[in-house]
Formats: sequence, structure tokens, C-alpha cells
Amino acid sequence: MKAVTLRNLPASLDRTIRQRAKKKGVSVNKVVISLLQDHLGESEMQPVRRYHDLDGLAGSWSKQEAEAFEKTLAQQRAIDPETWK
Repeated sequence: MKAVTLRNLPASLDRTIRQRAKKKGVSVNKVVISLLQDHLGESEMQPVRRYHDLDGLAGSWSKQEAEAFEKTLAQQRAIDPETWK
């Protein structure tokens, strides 16, 4: 692995990096690598996996079917005051 030396690092930037390292409980080196990866789009984080197996169902109901579904849900969500006495 290559080593990089930073020269003329502004004091305020140095403080910010060190504070971030302390807050995260990691080394300054790890913080700088993480910042570079995030900024350059080379983060080691795994991308969010997207599934498309149900895409065909989205928007497939008619307006009447959607209204009937919403009506049924509203009935199920109604609170019966007698039950909660």
C-alpha cells in the first residue's frame, strides 16, 4: 500500500480531522482515507441492492380497486371505543 504525505495542511482542517477521528474512535489515517473515498466516489460501502420482481404490480390496480382497498383498510383501522374502555 502506498503512503502519502500531506504538506501545508491548514490548522483548522487538521483539527477537524482529528476531532472526527476521536469522535469515531478511529485513526486519523482511517478518517482521511474514508473522506477521500467518499469524496471521490470510491467508498467501500456496498451499494443498496434494488429488487424489481414486483415492479409489474405497481400501478396495476384500477381506480375502483384502489378505492375499495382503501375503504377496507379504513374500516380495519377504525378504533372501537367500546373495546378500549
